[in-house]
Amino acid sequence: MLVLVAPGQGAQTPGFLSPWLELPGAADRLAGWSDAVGLDLVRYGTKADADEIRDTKVAQPLLVAAGLLSAGELGLFGADSAGRPDAVAGHSVGEITAAVLAGVLSEQDALSFVAARGRAMAEAAAVTETGMSAVLGGDQEAVVGHLAALGLTPANINGAGQIVAAGTLEQLAALAEQRPEGARVRSLAVAGAFHTDHMAPAVAALEALAPGLTVSDPSLPYVSNADGQKVDRGADVVRRLVAQVSHPVRWDLCMETFKQLGVTGIIEVSPGGTLVGIAKRALPGVRTLALKTPDQLDAARELAAEAAGVPPQDRPEDSTPQDATKEHPQR
Repeated sequence: MLVLVAPGQGAQTPGFLSPWLELPGAADRLAGWSDAVGLDLVRYGTKADADEIRDTKVAQPLLVAAGLLSAGELGLFGADSAGRPDAVAGHSVGEITAAVLAGVLSEQDALSFVAARGRAMAEAAAVTETGMSAVLGGDQEAVVGHLAALGLTPANINGAGQIVAAGTLEQLAALAEQRPEGARVRSLAVAGAFHTDHMAPAVAALEALAPGLTVSDPSLPYVSNADGQKVDRGADVVRRLVAQVSHPVRWDLCMETFKQLGVTGIIEVSPGGTLVGIAKRALPGVRTLALKTPDQLDAARELAAEAAGVPPQDRPEDSTPQDATKEHPQR
């Protein structure tokens, strides 16, 4: 049972799209998407520095474009593919990537939506100086209570001992000084308190945009990070995409659903690493692969076919088995 997942903001690194642009047609696809979002995604994905791609209105379209490009190169969604995913999910902005993979949104609508999302969230973040910090370790209930006492929001409850706190810079400074018992605190390179009430103005902007989207019901199980539930109606997926910018991400509940579905393999589309890192600790025994470069495509296809139970003789001949369980660093 294969789950395909898409990472959220913070997964991007300078130059991460460079190897993907060597694939036939990739540069043309990205150029077309650049026109759709009004940004030079090729330059941002190959030449821009860390500060430039940290900008919310840049990072979000860049991540969705990277996810769609790498998922398309996997070739798992065709009628004759050996290893079609059994479910899809995304973390934060990665849910927009997942919505395309599930057939809820077209690429064009998804890119228009994520461009508006990035702009609206950047504008909301500019109102007050806010940010996010990862809290690693400690008892989950105790950590959540500690954050509440400091006026912080547990914006991402990721599981495997990781909670991301969000709030004002003053509140985050207090957290660094007053760490929860048994926990470490690490500041994150994001430009706002995402998935909190600070993002309420962005919700209003997306609500106005949503009626113009062409929406279909999911063609395969879509797991929402709002509560880890499978969503069957396209209209409900879009409603959740709008609301999620000011509500916490419950990736821990998504992984519980993966477990209930009987997951045996997880592939994280580019720029993979973060979600696989969490899954390695939360879902022991599940094979994982973080898709970072095209060199890993054959290994990903092999893992997909294996998770789908496709016999070796029916798998594509050019798929070369590789070690899909190799450790990948978590960001």
